[in-house]
Amino acid sequence: MKTSSQIMVQRVRRGLMLAAAGAALAAPFGTALAQAFPSKPITLIVPWPAGGSTDRHHRALAELASKNLGQQIIIENKPGAGGTLGPSTMALTAKPDGYTISQYPMGMLRIPHMNKVQWSPINDFTFIMGVSGYTFGFVVKSDSPHKTFKDYVEAARKQPGKIDFGSTGIGTSPHLLLEELADNAKVEFNHVPFKGNADLMQALLGGHVMAASDASGWDKFVDGGQMRLLATFGEQRTKRWPQVPTAKELGYNIVGNSPYGLVGPKGMDPAVVKTLHDAFKKAMDDPKHAEVLAQLNQDPWYRTGEQYKSWAIATYAKDKLLIDRLGLAAK
Repeated sequence: MKTSSQIMVQRVRRGLMLAAAGAALAAPFGTALAQAFPSKPITLIVPWPAGGSTDRHHRALAELASKNLGQQIIIENKPGAGGTLGPSTMALTAKPDGYTISQYPMGMLRIPHMNKVQWSPINDFTFIMGVSGYTFGFVVKSDSPHKTFKDYVEAARKQPGKIDFGSTGIGTSPHLLLEELADNAKVEFNHVPFKGNADLMQALLGGHVMAASDASGWDKFVDGGQMRLLATFGEQRTKRWPQVPTAKELGYNIVGNSPYGLVGPKGMDPAVVKTLHDAFKKAMDDPKHAEVLAQLNQDPWYRTGEQYKSWAIATYAKDKLLIDRLGLAAK
């Protein structure tokens, strides 16, 4: 007859065997769950109004990536706060399961220096990949009295604070480029912020603002003759509008292209991040995507998630110096 001690040992051994068997069964099941992502549609937040250049690009990119993922990618336009409302809301409220991701515009690395926010532009996000960058330009209506960029600057010199321009929001790259240029030229512009590209273009066409500093959402209006492109902000003149000078050529040592990419909430499973990265990278390499970028006059700006995060950390530190110099830092 077994003693109570022997019975206890047998029970412990049996428990250990059952636990081991359960773990063996659970391992492939867990792997299957990881491999099943995505099992439902994914939401991609575009923090700008529908119809603008960023919206056009992400809808095309999402359509291609959805084929690689086998699930629909739904675009959710969530404009506001200079392009930071959508990504920050996602960071604070969305589950890190890969089913909600967002475009991450440059304003995410600048607005926190200018206003107190409840989120960290680095620590509250999972960086998935870098995608592209804008071609910034400065446009007026085709019937504007300002025939050249010099005309516009001289008008501001004669009427300080009276000559206005619109941008996609306070602290965005189009805004800061003009503020930096104004500081360089020793003039004062009147800045009028809008929620996004589509709203800004309609305001310019309607005569509600004199000019617009923005990404290439003006391209179709310039080609259609409704707007005049006075300057671009790249290192070199664009292939599409080679007759238009750069701000650098005009004597302003200013260059900007404002790279952007895709992010998710912090704490995402690396396997899920890889699945998303690979699907969007394959979409980026598709010839159809190259056609869309050409239409928007943009270049690819591919970065891995790690490279993208490193770039964001460095840029966040660098842009603090710009914000401080322009006197836009939060008090």
